[in-house]
Amino acid sequence: MGARGWVGWLILGTALLRLVLAWAVGLGVDESYMVAAGREIAWGYFDHPPLSWWLSAGMARLVGSEAAVVVRLPFIALFALSTWLMFAWTRDLFGASRACGAVGEMGDTSRAFGAAGARAGLWAAVALNMAPVLGVTTGGWVLPDGPLVAALLGFGLCLHRAIERGMWRWWLGAGVCAGLAMLSKYTAVLTFAGALVAVSMLGRHWLVRPQPWVAGLVAALLFSPVVAWNVAHGWASFAFQAGRAGARKLDLAAPLVTVAGEALFLLPWLWLPLAMLWARALRRGPGERAPWLLAWLGFGPIVLFVVISAWSPRVLYHWAAPGYLFVFPLLGRWLAGRLDLRPVATRRALAGTAGFLVVGLGLAAAELNLNLLRLAGDPLRQGLDWTPLRGVLAGRGL
Repeated sequence: MGARGWVGWLILGTALLRLVLAWAVGLGVDESYMVAAGREIAWGYFDHPPLSWWLSAGMARLVGSEAAVVVRLPFIALFALSTWLMFAWTRDLFGASRACGAVGEMGDTSRAFGAAGARAGLWAAVALNMAPVLGVTTGGWVLPDGPLVAALLGFGLCLHRAIERGMWRWWLGAGVCAGLAMLSKYTAVLTFAGALVAVSMLGRHWLVRPQPWVAGLVAALLFSPVVAWNVAHGWASFAFQAGRAGARKLDLAAPLVTVAGEALFLLPWLWLPLAMLWARALRRGPGERAPWLLAWLGFGPIVLFVVISAWSPRVLYHWAAPGYLFVFPLLGRWLAGRLDLRPVATRRALAGTAGFLVVGLGLAAAELNLNLLRLAGDPLRQGLDWTPLRGVLAGRGL
């Protein structure tokens, strides 16, 4: 079976696991807030753009239920799409025929490059599903990060094809995906700033052509209702998010804590090669086109939130995840190379990581439902639904 087939099985298997978790674990605090607030459909909400609210509310109305497994279904489906996009984009980046032309040979060499790109794409998709902040929370919870990650990967794929092939449809696709990303989370703008830097280095001639500017206009039109909503509501959403970067007491140790938290959320043994590959891509410059593009797409979220944490205690560790998202194609290529050099050790490490996640999530779900340890201040309580309270209150006439 080829890489495409394995990715198909990966998507099916991980989606089934997420469905089981969605059934076994109640909505967390943030999820409950989003489901409740989403009962009123609007062009904007207090802290985020509306797309994730629309997804959960639309599914709840379609099925007639706000059960956790129901409202999480769109986000599970979106991460299945994200897994495929990660595979397809990585395959494009490292298996394109243009790369073969640089070698000066076609035929067998072209097929070899294509196979190498597909292998890199497969392992990028596998690693994406193994990172808890992406594969677990983004992959199955009612959060803005689900549609954000899918839209950003779509944007990256379309942008790469637009730069290399120059077709209008890819520029327009990049604009649509950019607009959807902005409808998901405001921090998407950091990715677009990095894209502008990358395009200015890799294809500066595009900046004097209409395609990228029309794509930007499409994105702006899709996002314009959110701006209108903020104008009508005293810029509430923009002001709330901007306030999170407000200055407090300077703490030079805080960035180190933030980096450690990001590493924990990604898994330290995945974060370390991600960070090293990202830094190496920046250091080598635009001579290596694909790594340079990936490095700059991820630059803003990776760097900015670490810097801001030096004076703002409100920085959350998962905010940098969309930046590291763009380094997973490099990680996939690196893993494919490690499997050639040290196949046994690398496969054991990958299998151990997968087992660690499955067993850990299984134990957490069991503890949440059975309360075997009876811990004081148990953080898993945030995953308990309070829906039985409705019947208790009704029984007391409240």
